[in-house]
Amino acid sequence: MWQTLLKHREALLAGVIVLMVLAIGSRAPSFLAPSNLVEMFNDTSILIILALGQMMVLLTRGIDLSMAANLALTGMCVALLNFHHPEIPVAVLLVIATLLGLLMGIINGLLVWKLGIPAIVVTLGTMSIFRGIIFLLTNGGWINAHQMSAGFLALPRTAVLGMPLLSWCAVAALLLVGYVLRYSRTGRAMYTAGGNATAAYYTGINAGKMQFISFSLSGALAGFCGYLWISRFAVAYVDVANGFELQIVAACVIGGISTMGGTGRVLGCLFGALFLGVINNALPVIGVSPFWQMAISGAVIVIAVLLNERGNKRKDRLILRDVALSRQKEAVKP
Repeated sequence: MWQTLLKHREALLAGVIVLMVLAIGSRAPSFLAPSNLVEMFNDTSILIILALGQMMVLLTRGIDLSMAANLALTGMCVALLNFHHPEIPVAVLLVIATLLGLLMGIINGLLVWKLGIPAIVVTLGTMSIFRGIIFLLTNGGWINAHQMSAGFLALPRTAVLGMPLLSWCAVAALLLVGYVLRYSRTGRAMYTAGGNATAAYYTGINAGKMQFISFSLSGALAGFCGYLWISRFAVAYVDVANGFELQIVAACVIGGISTMGGTGRVLGCLFGALFLGVINNALPVIGVSPFWQMAISGAVIVIAVLLNERGNKRKDRLILRDVALSRQKEAVKP
């Protein structure tokens, strides 16, 4: 039973999402309107992009708890630039946000790789540092919609082929990360480094360097989302996306990305984020209280972790069995 669930995890999760949407639609028919479904995907787009970045870190046996703070700091920086210099093109601001996020990811990666500090400790520290820098920049102040230029606010909302550009950014991120992990040497090395560091060492893969690369890419995606978040919600302040890092990790775990490294697929990451998107967007429509929303999300996360750990133990038993068999064969040789 466990093997079957793990083998068809993405299909099972997709089925659960469809059933949830249909069940909610039976009570609120307007929920099934195509425009509403497009809007729900759009609401989940930033979570999808951030979960893809977190996925790469988890694959290498790390964790990045500073993604939401990275997003908040880069978003505040570009909002301030837009406020004081509205003549700067939005495309340039988007590049600046991505590069700032990349720099913060590089800092995390270097501390983990070169100094050997556990990733959870590093990113908890940098999370507080990034939030503190926002306060220093603004003295606790806000940047509101009327202080932002029209072009700054319009980009994510621009419709292309029936979907906002924000949604297309999520689609592009899915395709790009999926291609890198499946077909590039770096992507395959991430899986190897996280799945078996000893095997990675003997095949010439530097596990620490793979963690550095994954943190750098995660930071770049968080920086990219910094502009998208601030532009979409039209406000920048110290506590933007506060606590959102837990949603990011939850989306990965629900989607089957193991916290022990080396296991997970982009499709699972997508479905994990969409599941949380349905919970956050749909359950309030039918009057489900915030307590039950949190309880349902928490229960699903616990079940997902149990499935992940069950799969990891199964793999460990298979490896030990193969080692034992090989030793028995060596022992019976004349």
